[in-house]
Amino acid sequence: MAAIRIAPSRAQQAVSLLRAVNSGSSTCPCHSNPQHHHNAHAAHNPFAGTRRNLATPVSHSQQKEYAFEMAASAIRFGPGCTKEVGMDFTNLGAKKVMVVTDSTVLELDAMKQVQEGLDREGIAYEIFSKTRVEPKDYSIKEAIDFAKPYAPDAFLAVGGGSVIDTAKLMNLYTTFPDADFLDFVNAPLGKGLPITGKLKPLIAVPTTAGTGSETTGTAIFDLVDKKAKTGIAHRNLKPTLGICDPLNTRTMPSAVHASSGLDVLCHSLESWTAIPYYERTPRPTNPINRPSYQGANPISDIFSLQALRSTVKYLPRAVRDPDDFEAQSNMLLAATLAGVGFGNAGVHLCHGMSYPISSQNPGYRHKGYAVEQTIIPHGVSVAVTAPAVFKFTGASNPERHLAAAEAFGVDISNVKKESAGEVLSEALAEFLVKLGDQPRGLKHLGFNSGHIDTLVEGTIPQARVLMLAPNLDTNGGQEEREQLRGLFEEAMEY
Repeated sequence: MAAIRIAPSRAQQAVSLLRAVNSGSSTCPCHSNPQHHHNAHAAHNPFAGTRRNLATPVSHSQQKEYAFEMAASAIRFGPGCTKEVGMDFTNLGAKKVMVVTDSTVLELDAMKQVQEGLDREGIAYEIFSKTRVEPKDYSIKEAIDFAKPYAPDAFLAVGGGSVIDTAKLMNLYTTFPDADFLDFVNAPLGKGLPITGKLKPLIAVPTTAGTGSETTGTAIFDLVDKKAKTGIAHRNLKPTLGICDPLNTRTMPSAVHASSGLDVLCHSLESWTAIPYYERTPRPTNPINRPSYQGANPISDIFSLQALRSTVKYLPRAVRDPDDFEAQSNMLLAATLAGVGFGNAGVHLCHGMSYPISSQNPGYRHKGYAVEQTIIPHGVSVAVTAPAVFKFTGASNPERHLAAAEAFGVDISNVKKESAGEVLSEALAEFLVKLGDQPRGLKHLGFNSGHIDTLVEGTIPQARVLMLAPNLDTNGGQEEREQLRGLFEEAMEY
């Protein structure tokens, strides 16, 4: 007996079509073809590569990002522009300014210029000059306790990244005086709460060319009891204005020029090679929760690549010749450019690994730093692992790694893609050696194989930056630990 075929209803036809589209077997020339322009790239189609069953609820924790944001402080750049700062506070309506600096900068012309500017405008101010280089949580708390009774209506930071970061946190915790210190600290070491309100005006006057802190919403410090470097990151933390006056960096010693410049180098390289913003998970359910460090994006790329090229060109000159004003000016500009780049794209492994390197210092004191305590300057701690890091990340995006190698002067015309990481690693190592007075690996800082486990455990909590690291398994499990162990072993010597 012949089989009887029953024509499907319209509802059944619709369900069958939807199933075909989801299975990839549709004969529609658009939906069935993964190479069609609608499906070709995740940047154009945020849902490319995803499959969803009918009526399946969306898990926000698994959804990838689909947008990026740009945020940076207003920047003023020019020799002598520090003298305008008093007028800036008048324009902001400020009456009581908390000036934040350190004991070294207190005696420099930059401080003289800001004090004269405030005096001309008749603005009251109090000076806090006990900022610690490479701040600890207790030095930050001391600064906050100093600021609270004065109740300033604006802040002025004059100094390097440590000073600017300390001022950001003084501003935060005087604006939210009842907050617990860990409320805003990056998770998992802190609660990672968003900063829900505007802070008081903060003007930053950098006296070093490195951190780019005058442009970013990030502040870094040591959490002593955890033996880890961490920080707070949110767009509301960024300064109102960064005054980048090249005259203020002329007093930097050669060693400070070098380590500050190496921070610029790694800011630019890490933001340039970070995972693309559209690969980051989870997608925020509210834009206030979108992180400052979002992944590589088309706008940050412009700033990061230019900062890299300028650093390669001008840093060796600035280190060799303290009277090379052109090189010093361009390094200050490069630091600011890199700040805009990484302040929105983020950094990854060099910085994530640097935090335990600094906080677990076995007794190293870097030559040329006039401080009483042992110190691994931040720029040194990030650069020391860079040759190992970029050899590891090269396979994730060979084109970007080769473009970076080209910035170092490498002829990449005949380089195979699979060699991209190794080529960039060699270019970096050569650059560091020629710069001079740089430790050629962790061994030269006093570390050995017995330190690796604690270095790995100090890196694991740096989730905010590790999530942007190409090729790294970021589930916090054994695989991630083994990858980090291999990186620290590779970084022992170059």
